[in-house]
Amino acid sequence: MKSKHHNVRTFVQIVAAVTATFALMSAGNHATAESAASASFCGTKPIKIALATGFNGNSWRQITRAELEDEASKCKNITEILYTDGQLNPQKAISDIQGLVAQGTDAIVVFPDAGPALLPAIRAAHKSGVSIVPYISSPGGEPGKDYSASVVPDNAAIGALFANWMAERLHGKGVVVFFGGTPGNPTDQAIYEAAKKALVSKPDIKLVGGVQVTNYTAADAQKAMTGLLAQYPDIGGIISSYGGSSVGALRAIVSAGKPLVPLATTDINELGCAYYDYKPSNPAFELMTVGSYTWQSRAALRKAVAGAEGLKNDEPSVQSPTVLEDSTRQDLRPRCDKGLPLDVPQSANLSVEQLKALFAKK
Repeated sequence: MKSKHHNVRTFVQIVAAVTATFALMSAGNHATAESAASASFCGTKPIKIALATGFNGNSWRQITRAELEDEASKCKNITEILYTDGQLNPQKAISDIQGLVAQGTDAIVVFPDAGPALLPAIRAAHKSGVSIVPYISSPGGEPGKDYSASVVPDNAAIGALFANWMAERLHGKGVVVFFGGTPGNPTDQAIYEAAKKALVSKPDIKLVGGVQVTNYTAADAQKAMTGLLAQYPDIGGIISSYGGSSVGALRAIVSAGKPLVPLATTDINELGCAYYDYKPSNPAFELMTVGSYTWQSRAALRKAVAGAEGLKNDEPSVQSPTVLEDSTRQDLRPRCDKGLPLDVPQSANLSVEQLKALFAKK
């Protein structure tokens, strides 16, 4: 998933969509999991923690960092928080992890954008005694053996959910394209393969073009969609692992003078607002989103800190998706809050005040 995400334009209406799946993506589920876990993970031993990401160049990444910082503020024994940005360079991401270990970091939360390429460095950190927890994306390996624990979405469930919803919208026939993020990341591949598998029983729906690389940016998604439209002029639907880049795909369709098509992706304020702007002149345009799971940095932090403190953490490691918006359902209509930044996910577990303060810094 951001790795889950540039130019995210998402909104917040804290609906905490947090179920033990996509990371608690529903108001009630989110609150329940938070209250159950927050009180007991800190311990008492002074520790230094770190957040290591494959890149930090979009709003989604900024929000996940803010969520981690907010969670860390509950622990008075956390003496320092370090940050690294791999800048989309796997070798730098590897060096970053090695550097954090050398600095005596006790607990590391890592977004392994480079996937299995990071596993040796993660495994080495774990064997050296560091409590290291990958989140959102898996580097491969096994929790407890190669790293302390992990927190990931159920990507197979997400891919099947997207594919089945799309099949219903297209009445079992049409051409569908898939938009991912960074090249070769395991999250996108898992969602894509699950969607592909779900569509096997629907032979008249063609999933074409493979996983389109967008680097989680709207600009790259727009370029990719422009190229796809030249090759497949009758695209009938879009599945995307990241709502922030999906905006670019819609722009390409509009620029080409074609009608918008159904889109299944993660939540973002801009998409909710775009739905109401475009729907009157695009009757076939429908939108379904699941939560953006920015809160998973919190869950990963809790597991990492608990590991460093020698405490038990029984929170689920794999979380399933919860549908937040579905324009075909009256109870899940797309939401647009023009009082909030466009690049804020509505599923974020931060207050409106926190989100506004975060984006005021940009």
